[in-house]
Amino acid sequence: MTDKISIDTFTVRVPLNIRRHGGRKLVIVPEDNTVPVRPNSSPDDTLLKGLARAYRWKRMLENGSVRSLTELAEEEKITPSYLTRIYRLTLLAPDIVEMILDGRQPRTLQLADLMDNIPMEWERQREVLGH
Repeated sequence: MTDKISIDTFTVRVPLNIRRHGGRKLVIVPEDNTVPVRPNSSPDDTLLKGLARAYRWKRMLENGSVRSLTELAEEEKITPSYLTRIYRLTLLAPDIVEMILDGRQPRTLQLADLMDNIPMEWERQREVLGH
């Protein structure tokens, strides 16, 4: 006598989006936190470049290499608006900067998020980033 094995078919649906970032495709998980977000295994080059530029510009202002953000924007050949948006990265909480440098930021975190949507208060930054 042979036992019959029943094979049932089932479908698993996971809502997600695919977004291009730096020539790579990223899978964006749902925002309702039903799927845990694992951190990146390596730092994000775009975020690192943004942080490096922001802190270099801050140092230039502090040591007197340039007199103002407007002068700095002219020297860097970028718009003052873009410069000030990147410069805001110098206001990130130290632990958030460390998280980015270590590559532990959420996969969904983009430079644009930090340039435009991040609050100035460190506690609120941590809330927004779930850190």
